[in-house]
Amino acid sequence: MRPGKNRRIGSAAVALVLGLAFGNVAAWCQPPGSLKNVGIPQPSGLAKYVRDPAALIVLGKALFWDMQLSSDGRVACATCHFHAGADHRIQNQLSNPSGPLTPNYKLLPDDFPFHQLSNTGASRSPVVRDSGQRAGSAGMFRRLFVDIVPGAAAEDGYDVSDTPAFSLSGINVRQVGLRNAPTVINAVFFYRNFWDGRASNIFTGQTPFGQSDPRANALVLNGADLVPENVRIDNSSLASQAVGPPVNAVEMSYDGRNWPKVGKKMLALRALALQAVAADDSVLGPLADPGGRGLAPGFTYLALVRSAFQPAYWSASQKVDRAGNVSAAGTADTAQFAQAEFNFALFFGLAVQAYESTLVSDDSRFDQFSEGKSDALSAGEQAGLQIYRARGQCTRCHGGAELTDASFANVARNGPVQRQRNGLGPDQGFFRTGVRPAGDDSGLGGTDDSGNPYSAAAALNPAAAPAVDGAFKTPALRNVEFTGPYFHNGGQATLEEVVDFYARGGDFPAAAIRPLNLSADDRAALVAFLKALSDDRVRFERAPFDHPEICVSTGAAEALPGTPLPQAADPRFQLSAADQWAGIPAVGRQGNAVPLQTFDELLRGIGTDGSRAHSLGDRCTIP
Repeated sequence: MRPGKNRRIGSAAVALVLGLAFGNVAAWCQPPGSLKNVGIPQPSGLAKYVRDPAALIVLGKALFWDMQLSSDGRVACATCHFHAGADHRIQNQLSNPSGPLTPNYKLLPDDFPFHQLSNTGASRSPVVRDSGQRAGSAGMFRRLFVDIVPGAAAEDGYDVSDTPAFSLSGINVRQVGLRNAPTVINAVFFYRNFWDGRASNIFTGQTPFGQSDPRANALVLNGADLVPENVRIDNSSLASQAVGPPVNAVEMSYDGRNWPKVGKKMLALRALALQAVAADDSVLGPLADPGGRGLAPGFTYLALVRSAFQPAYWSASQKVDRAGNVSAAGTADTAQFAQAEFNFALFFGLAVQAYESTLVSDDSRFDQFSEGKSDALSAGEQAGLQIYRARGQCTRCHGGAELTDASFANVARNGPVQRQRNGLGPDQGFFRTGVRPAGDDSGLGGTDDSGNPYSAAAALNPAAAPAVDGAFKTPALRNVEFTGPYFHNGGQATLEEVVDFYARGGDFPAAAIRPLNLSADDRAALVAFLKALSDDRVRFERAPFDHPEICVSTGAAEALPGTPLPQAADPRFQLSAADQWAGIPAVGRQGNAVPLQTFDELLRGIGTDGSRAHSLGDRCTIP
């Protein structure tokens, strides 16, 4: 960057660039410790809304895993977060907003990394392959919303011709998100969520955007009157994140569906009615239907909401319209909503947040080593830890016991000073690391639905915007063995490729990292240490990481290569391809007998003999 250009950007932006480049130099060399020593951030004033925190977790786990939530009744939050909190599917997982891709493509080992160099140790060596494609997660077919069908999971809608990106021979395949799905495990420690930080620390009841959303998104019963209420709940980035996907037309919704419609459908349904629940599920087991699927009769979502939330938010007898205005007495159609239906986004966000807050993996062998068990790490893993702390410079971005600078603790520790000095504040832990050119994806440099910047620095000083363009949240590293593919674009398949990337100083000019002098032995030791960050409870899906059954789409079925099979005859969906489905069986508190499969193992066909869980070869038995 030219000195003159620096001056034009402004002193605050210059300081921000230095912050992104070097972090807190006094802190980055400090050793991380056990996650058991870090408190879980607690929303303040939650008792105003919640009457029973335990019931809230029950509601949240059911909602997170329930496929009925989506418009087609086949996609849950867990569809993109079923595997160590992430997604390791390999077919129809590509998107590319800036260039071509092959729809329904099945990824192969030789497709990685997406940016291939002739010499993996030198960032300026000849480029063998460069692709702006991204490994995301398959979500919804492109359809327009008509209405819910009372009492049914699947909604009324119709196909719309898709762009060539998600269409083959005139048949649509499921759309794919624009970024790699990050794990929800330990996400409670992030000050903000999503790769670009748009999920605010302040939950406002219906959107991810925090204080940028000025609307009164809830109705509270005040005496006999329904009164609009501005929801403002802090330490609630997970709730802000949760309310985004269910009304997103790529991820979970037919285009045009809104939250009150979601509430009207879901509150009438029995929880997890299509899916098996293990009798010893650590949360849902006592409520499971012993003779069938889902929770026992009587456990509708309305019943669960009434158990979890204060009556002032669901007990009114009046009906309201989409805007929250009380309707004339006697009207009853799908455009009129009970108070609980109107407030469903509030319930959903807080419940899913409560469940995800239980997904804390703090018992890896590294945590045990940090607590004084000296033999918990091998000599090679301890060598990798020393590289991580020192020559690898990993703690510049992956600091603290949370192993990320984007944590609540780091923002609290550095936020006030940084705000006084350069306006970083909640931008702590966002870096431009050279995964892709900044122009490929604006990341933290993006804006919300009202045009407000995600970046706190850019909000305070618009001249700082160029410095944050292309910056992304630093992910935490626990269980990273199982959360491939890696980076926001999913462009690396293995931890070895990730370590090579950092050792050479990234693939594109960046402010945050510099080439490292790491030998082959150093890199192997660092990878060994990263694998020691796995918690066996996650590895084997033991409580609290047990879960109900779910089925995930593993691409479109093809009659011939490039010719998808259409869905069964339904005049509304004649443009949609038939899905291939894989079953993810229900597992109880004792977990699986075999470990989870890694992304690289799935690419290479390792584990199909039953030696790995989630090898995507199990049959889907959900009706």
